[in-house]
Amino acid sequence: MARFGLPALLCTLAALSAALLAAEPKSKSCSEVRRLYVSKGFDKNDAPTHEINGDHLKICPQGYTCCSQEMEEKYILQSKDDFKSVVSEQCNHLQAVFASRYKKFDEFFKELLENAEKSLNDMFVKTYGHLYMQNSELFKDLFEELKRYYVAGNVNLEEMLQDFWARLLERMFRLVNSQYHFTDEYLECVSKYTEQLKPFGDVPRKLKLQVTRAFVAARTFAQGLAVARDVVSKVSVVNPTAQCTHALLKMIYCSHCQGLVTVKPCYNYCSNIMRGCLANQGDLDFEWNNFIDAMLMVAERLEGPFNIESVMDPIDVKISDAIMNMQENSVQVSQKVHEAGSRRGAAAGGGGGGEPGEPSSLPCPFPRVTVLIPTQVFQGCGPPKPLPAGRLSRSISEGAFSARFRPFHPEERPTTAAGTSLDRLVTDVKEKLKQAKKFWSSLPSNVCNDERMAAGNGNEDDCWNGKGKSRYLFAVTGNGLANQGNNPEVQVDTSKPDILILRQIMALRVMTSKMKNAYNGNDVDFFDISDESSGEGSGSGCEYQQCPSEFEYNATEHSGKNAHDKASSAGAPARAQPYLLTAFGILSLVMPREWR
Repeated sequence: MARFGLPALLCTLAALSAALLAAEPKSKSCSEVRRLYVSKGFDKNDAPTHEINGDHLKICPQGYTCCSQEMEEKYILQSKDDFKSVVSEQCNHLQAVFASRYKKFDEFFKELLENAEKSLNDMFVKTYGHLYMQNSELFKDLFEELKRYYVAGNVNLEEMLQDFWARLLERMFRLVNSQYHFTDEYLECVSKYTEQLKPFGDVPRKLKLQVTRAFVAARTFAQGLAVARDVVSKVSVVNPTAQCTHALLKMIYCSHCQGLVTVKPCYNYCSNIMRGCLANQGDLDFEWNNFIDAMLMVAERLEGPFNIESVMDPIDVKISDAIMNMQENSVQVSQKVHEAGSRRGAAAGGGGGGEPGEPSSLPCPFPRVTVLIPTQVFQGCGPPKPLPAGRLSRSISEGAFSARFRPFHPEERPTTAAGTSLDRLVTDVKEKLKQAKKFWSSLPSNVCNDERMAAGNGNEDDCWNGKGKSRYLFAVTGNGLANQGNNPEVQVDTSKPDILILRQIMALRVMTSKMKNAYNGNDVDFFDISDESSGEGSGSGCEYQQCPSEFEYNATEHSGKNAHDKASSAGAPARAQPYLLTAFGILSLVMPREWR
């Protein structure tokens, strides 16, 4: 019996050993994890072929794992790059939309100005010929100033237009009264009476309203597109914090360490992490939405009363209408001018050379007329000096003003620029603006909607919750920095807002203010508020009804406005008007009435 004891004992021990070995779990293969790791360009020697003890892991769950320490470190960097890439893709599309629309608007506005200038030049060359070409720099300067305003904004449109009409009056005054010699000081005196005499009728006032409001709206709208483009471009470059990066690693790659390579993060789990990582971007949403609303309001203006295309396209005709108005207004004055047909040839005393109140006649080849010049005339600008007899005939010949106005037919003038029209551009941009609203508050959800980042909403049980394949139980936090104090996934310092985001918020706030001013027809850079800015008159869009006032803006008169000039003009003796009106009356007798 004793002889069989030792072999039996050995057999028993062998059986027990086999049973213990069988009870140990088999080491799982990490081949699929290794394959995916290598496919990202990492060294295959970092990845074990079978599970190993995970005590070395710092972020992912410990225990048996397919991740080495080197893998976890590289996955940290990879998760950061994945996050940046997905956010960038979401933002790049929006940034491209604003960039392309800004480029198209900018191209359209600049080409519209070029077309308008060319149209005016072609019309006036045909109409006025050499006389226009001698004075073309006046009109060239007008368009240069309009272009400068659109590009840089450092032009006071109202003052610039007033200067244009004053210079035009001076040029015409010389041409019509070429038998006189006018000094620069005399012409400057004449220009002070422009507002009182209104030689061009109501065209300057209406054109000032139309041009100012249309250009302010157009330039501000283009600026808004550029600001939106730049804000999206800057904010799209995200730099996740260390806490965010750890949460991203845990969400995207820690499931791989457990061999769950096909299991995607739970949607709500992803949402909490994205709201934590994009907390500062969420704070953009309020100002962004205000900005979008303001852009949409200005877009409505561009489609209606502040349509720059409807202002600039016929500007050549409008300026010619002003000249025609000067002629027609002068006809009324000419009723006070008494012809002296019986005194033909009596040219020696012309030009106001006699005593005040005495009849005087104009020298040939002007129509022989007698003008009764009141005594009060000389208290304004004084009588002009007649040219010497030798220079008189030559001056009149050179300055003969014989206009033959023929307006272009609509099909001859450019009606579009840059291959499109303003209405089509605005309609397209309005649709894009509406789609862009609430972009920043929707960004976390949009990132998680990417199938690379999370499982769908309907797959709540078979998803990665940060610890294993199971339902995610935490509630989703709100957007913005202030709501991240209770975020269960990302530790966020709510006391330190991002400086870059704060700057973009300020940029949006400033641009929104500009939009509100543009909507009301006010230029944010100039606070020139005249009594005509209430919106009445042709081209304001409020001729038959009061302008809506969704945006209210209180502005004081611009301190740099020509207050001195206004005071001088207001204080100039009204009794000087008859002489100037008489000169306009002469114009009606000299210019043939073949305007239409």
